Amino acid sequence: MKLSLENISSLAEQITCPSYRRDEVQSGIVHIGVGGFHRSHQAYYMHQLLAGAENSAWGICGMGLREGDQNIAKVLKDQDGLYTLITQHPDGNETCEVIGSIVDYIFAFENPEAAIEKMADPAVKIVSLTITEGAYNFNPSTGAFDFENPEVQHELKHPAEPKTVFGFLCAAMERRKEKGLAAFTILSCDNIQHNGDVARKMVLSFAEKKDAALYDWIKNEVKFPNSMVDRITPVTPKSAISFLQNTYGLEDAWPVVCEPYIQWVIEDNFSNGRPPLEKFGVQFVPDVTPYEKMKIRLLNAGHSALGIPGAVHGHPTINACMEDTLFASFMRAFMDKEVSPILDPVEGIDLDKYKDSLEDRFANPNIKDGVSRICSESSAKLPKFLIPTIQENLLSGGSIKYGTFILAVWSYYSHIGKDNNNDDIEIIDERKEELHQSAKSYEEDKLGFLRISDIFGSLTANERFVKHYSKMLDALHRDSDIHALMREIGDDGYAV
Repeated sequence: MKLSLENISSLAEQITCPSYRRDEVQSGIVHIGVGGFHRSHQAYYMHQLLAGAENSAWGICGMGLREGDQNIAKVLKDQDGLYTLITQHPDGNETCEVIGSIVDYIFAFENPEAAIEKMADPAVKIVSLTITEGAYNFNPSTGAFDFENPEVQHELKHPAEPKTVFGFLCAAMERRKEKGLAAFTILSCDNIQHNGDVARKMVLSFAEKKDAALYDWIKNEVKFPNSMVDRITPVTPKSAISFLQNTYGLEDAWPVVCEPYIQWVIEDNFSNGRPPLEKFGVQFVPDVTPYEKMKIRLLNAGHSALGIPGAVHGHPTINACMEDTLFASFMRAFMDKEVSPILDPVEGIDLDKYKDSLEDRFANPNIKDGVSRICSESSAKLPKFLIPTIQENLLSGGSIKYGTFILAVWSYYSHIGKDNNNDDIEIIDERKEELHQSAKSYEEDKLGFLRISDIFGSLTANERFVKHYSKMLDALHRDSDIHALMREIGDDGYAV
């Protein structure tokens, strides 16, 4: 039976389905970037909220700005916005629920006017984002907006033909301003520290270049709360589609799989009202900073501490890395010795228990999170997740050997492109070729990889870091046995 609104009554006899009237739900939220994470996280929270009739103003209109969004656009159109969320528990149980909070979808790449008009609808109170780090269009080294981007140059000259999120947002906000409507909140849900502040800076930079009056209106009227989001959501495997067919006779072209754990911490700073999500465990706080720093430095960097060496060793998934005791102990030592000492206190969080929970989550045998996904776009991730920890420990005199090893392995595989089984490593990174060219200069310049200043900053100027890095990179090129190198690091074999 195909997943659709027409079949929902029949499906509800065997699988949990929306209990609310979707035809009565308004789109109070526009969400740009509907991927697996959005569907396991924000859309799941809103689905719970919509079960209360008084909350029918908080449905979601999904929106895709890029040509690559056409697949999800087609699936959601064919399935009336419905999809199945499969929650995979560590004990092997899987719970399934049809989620109905995405009540509309606009493929803005083909119909930009419809997207702008939707965001200008008075019913829309929030525009939320999961667009990945790269789409914020800033220079990682300077933090400045990149006006050299050809798409940005195009939309500044042709405002009715937006290409980037900034062109779309500013076109919609200009329309609201002209109509005398209240501003919507722009809520970033991306894994960027101070994501709301970054979004605000980038939007204002674009708006200032576009129109001074619009810049002033956004600056005064639009709120950009910081937020921290967390739920491990791997790429949907084909087995999930087969599972639904075999277990429920349900045809879902793109279900989502996720872990049971979920967290959302949001700065309570909205332009035009917000949904009462505190009823479902969302934390609204005055300052998200300690929560997001804890999560980015431990969970996201912890993933990299497993995934990057795991790629070279040949582990296919994060849970496979955790089943390897050397990998598991390496990651915990990185968290205990290099991250924890520089974290701020986090109200209501026991740090040791939080790290224990991360180990349990990473080891979940049902969440087969691919190492290639974790390593994808490392050039955008590591300057935020890992390198600041190294830099702070260099200033304080703390340990840097674990973090440095991760960077050395990244350089090695960017150069060689093979794992210990001589299989090709799947490298997914917009800067893949640049990274490769820099890394392969190893024979002439051991620090060549690190000379990409907008990624690594001034690490090459620090003598202690350079000694660690050089010794580790030399060892990798002599013998890339990750197990042996991890043992040496644990035994303090790379003390400098």
